[in-house]
Amino acid sequence: MKEIRLLLADDHMLIRDGLKKILSLEQGLKVIGEAQNGQEAVELAEKLLPDIILMDINMPVMNGIEATKIIKKKLPRVEIIALTIHDDEEYIYELFNAGISGYILKDVGSEELIKAIDRVSAGEAVFHPSVTQKLLGQFRQLTKSKENNPHLTPRELEVLTCITQGKSNKEIAALLYISEKTVKNHLTNIFRKIGVEDRTQAALYAVKNRLVKL
Repeated sequence: MKEIRLLLADDHMLIRDGLKKILSLEQGLKVIGEAQNGQEAVELAEKLLPDIILMDINMPVMNGIEATKIIKKKLPRVEIIALTIHDDEEYIYELFNAGISGYILKDVGSEELIKAIDRVSAGEAVFHPSVTQKLLGQFRQLTKSKENNPHLTPRELEVLTCITQGKSNKEIAALLYISEKTVKNHLTNIFRKIGVEDRTQAALYAVKNRLVKL
């Protein structure tokens, strides 16, 4: 059986120590490094090349979301499981879009955590039930839209692509050389055409209906 090499990223030493003790008792799991912020997680990931990273979200210097984006871009084969107290839809979508393989809340039991690690190692995606419900809720809301093939202009598709990448209006304006007011006008038109109410729903709709390439 192949040993699963783990990197822990959490700014609380007590949490890291607890996880390390739990995981060290399980045959086939080995903690090879610990990071106390997102920047350290990126650096250690590049240096140690772990199989799986258990990533907290709220950390100093660089948060877990930004660290995840960088690591998945540089090291796509490294699997990342978000291990956090948060189940906010904004966090879930951003990490989902960044390419995480799991989203587990810290109230999970040790056996469930170990099972999640094993499943991710086997190529599965694992999400806490409440997280799954939030994602499904978003998709159900999107399927209510009558237009599955909205007639978006090339510029609207560019703006929609930027939304799926998590860019702000200011960043979109700078990237496309247009004003923020124009960006807002495009967003209004996009939301109307695809029948959604906000950026998160628009991004999910775009991914689900393959309107943009991630």
